[in-house]
Amino acid sequence: MPDNKLRKMLRTHTCGELRIDQVNQEVILSGWVQSLRNLGGLSFIDLRDRYGITQIAFNMEVNSSLCDKARKCGREFVIQVKGKVSERSSKNANRPTGDIEIIAQELNILNESKVPPFTIEDESDGGEDIRMKYRYLDIRRNPVKDKIMFRHQVALHTRKYLSSLGFLEIETPYLIKSTPEGARDFIVPSRMNPGQWYALPQSPQTFKQILMVGGMDKYFQIVRCFRDEDLRADRQPEFTQIDCEMAFVDREDILQTFEGMMKYLCKEIINVELPDFPRMSYDEAMETYGNDKPDLRIDMKFQYLEGLRGKGFQVIDNAEYIRGFVVKGIESAFTNKEINELTDWVKRPQIGAKGLMYIKFTNEGVKSSISKFYSEEELLSIGNSCSAEKGDTILILTGSKNQVLKQLSELRLEVARRNNLIPEGIFKPLWVLDFPLHEWNEDEKRFFAMHHPFTSPLAEDLHKMSSADNKIIESIRAAAYDLVLNGTELGGGSIRIHDKELQSRNFELLGFTKEEAESQFGFILGAFEYGAPPHGGIAFGLDRVCAVMQGSTTIRDYIAFPKNNMGRDVMIDAPSGIDSKQLKELNL
Repeated sequence: MPDNKLRKMLRTHTCGELRIDQVNQEVILSGWVQSLRNLGGLSFIDLRDRYGITQIAFNMEVNSSLCDKARKCGREFVIQVKGKVSERSSKNANRPTGDIEIIAQELNILNESKVPPFTIEDESDGGEDIRMKYRYLDIRRNPVKDKIMFRHQVALHTRKYLSSLGFLEIETPYLIKSTPEGARDFIVPSRMNPGQWYALPQSPQTFKQILMVGGMDKYFQIVRCFRDEDLRADRQPEFTQIDCEMAFVDREDILQTFEGMMKYLCKEIINVELPDFPRMSYDEAMETYGNDKPDLRIDMKFQYLEGLRGKGFQVIDNAEYIRGFVVKGIESAFTNKEINELTDWVKRPQIGAKGLMYIKFTNEGVKSSISKFYSEEELLSIGNSCSAEKGDTILILTGSKNQVLKQLSELRLEVARRNNLIPEGIFKPLWVLDFPLHEWNEDEKRFFAMHHPFTSPLAEDLHKMSSADNKIIESIRAAAYDLVLNGTELGGGSIRIHDKELQSRNFELLGFTKEEAESQFGFILGAFEYGAPPHGGIAFGLDRVCAVMQGSTTIRDYIAFPKNNMGRDVMIDAPSGIDSKQLKELNL
C-alpha cells in the first residue's frame, strides 16, 4: 500500500512545465519512472508523464533512507515526489526541463510495476505484435502519445472551423438497417426482435440526407463508422469520419468550403500554407497517372508512345496500348542490374506485367532494350516527343489499357520510392472530379454505384439516365469529388439526388426491383416526397488526415486502440466466443 506522508494533492505541476525561473519553488510531481541512475552517493530518477520528463535528484549524504527508497524503484513504478526546484549543474539542452532538477525531500511509491516487456522509449525494442498486446504501455511512448494528441488537435480545429461557418454537430444512430451496397456490414442481433438484426453504420449517409430534409442545412459529425472489409495500413474495421452535409448548395460551394477547411487545418496545426487546389477529371487522372488519387509530388506523367508502332517489333505492333513515363536526370540509377530488378518487380503476380522496356539517353548515345528494332534517330525522335533529354530514361509497358495504366501507376510510385524522388515536407493537394456514376461488374452482370446509390449525375448527363444502353449508362458522370493530398484520398463526396423519381430510376439501373428499393430505402424515398432541398456533402477519414499531415504511412498509431491486420484487438482478445446463455437470449 502507498504511504501517505505527502499532502493529499498528488501534484502541483506536471513533469514538462518547470523552468529555470521557478528555482527554489517547492513542488510535488507524480509520474512514471523512466530511468534510474545510481552514481555513488547520488541517485537520479527521470520522472515522466504525458507532458515531459523532469530529473529528480537524491543525495545519500543528505537523506540516506530517501536515497535507498529511490534505489528500490524500478522502471515504470508510479511515484510521487516532493522537493525543491534547483538549477542543474549539468544541463540537458535536448529536454525542455533540462535546466533544472528537483532536489527530493519526500518520495511516495504510489504503485509498483513489473518489468515492461519492451522499453518505453522513442525507439522501442518491441515488435508491433507485442506493443499492440500491451497497448497501454505503447501509448506512454512519445511517438504514439504525440500522434494521439495530434489527432485531438485536428478534431478540435475541425469543430472550430465548421462551427464558425454555422455547421451543427448532430449525432446519428449506431444501430441501423443493413443494406447490401458497399462494403460488408457488421451486424448485431436484436434480443427484443427475435430473428431480426441491426447493422453498424458504414457511414451516416442516409441520416445526414434526412437531416437536410429536416431543415438542418449545415450538419457535421466526427463519427465512428464500421466496415467489415480486408485491412491494410490505411484501413481499420472501425474508423472515424469527419462527416458533413450542406443544403441549398452546388458542387462549387462544397469544394470551396472544404478546401478552406484543409487550408485552415494545415495552417493552424502544422503551419503549412496550402496553395489553391488544382482540379482534374477522373478520366485525366487515370490517363495521366493511372489512378484516381495521383501523388503530384512525383513529376512523372504518362506519355503516349504510338510512334513506336510500325517498325516490325511485334510486342509493340500487336499491343492494344503502349504507354511510358520519363524519369528525369538519374540515368545512373538505371544500370543493367537495376533494370533487371525493376523488370522482375513488374513481373510479380501483384503487378502482372510481361516485361519492361526502356530507352536511356546518355552522353554516349541512346541505349535501349529495343534498339534491335529501332535506329538511334527513331529512338531520339521518341525522346523528343516526350521532352526527354540527356540523362533521362523512358520506361515503357504494353498490354491492355486497364492493365497498363494500373501497372505503370505502381511502377511510377516504386521508381520514385527507390530513387528518393518523393520530397518530404511538401504538400500537393488536388480535387478529382467527374467520376463515373456507375461501374459494371462482370461477375454479377450488373452496375454498381461507384460512390453510393444516392450520388447525383452531372446535370449535363442527366438525360442519359433514361437510357437502356449499357454503353450510355457507363458514360454517365457523377457530381462526385475526391480530395487528394500527396497521393492519399483524404475525403470524398457528391451532390446527392433529391428527387424521388430520379432516385428510383437510379435504383433501377443498379438492379433493384421496386419492392427491394422500397424495402431497403423506402424511408428516404418517402422523405423526398416532403420537400427535399438540393444538397451534397463530403466525408474525410480523420485518421488519414492526421497521417498525411504528419507524413506517416499508417493510420494505426492515431487510433488509441487499433485492430491488427486480422481485425483483432490483441489487447482484449476480441473478437471472442460468447456465453451459451447469451446466444440463447438472442435466439441464436
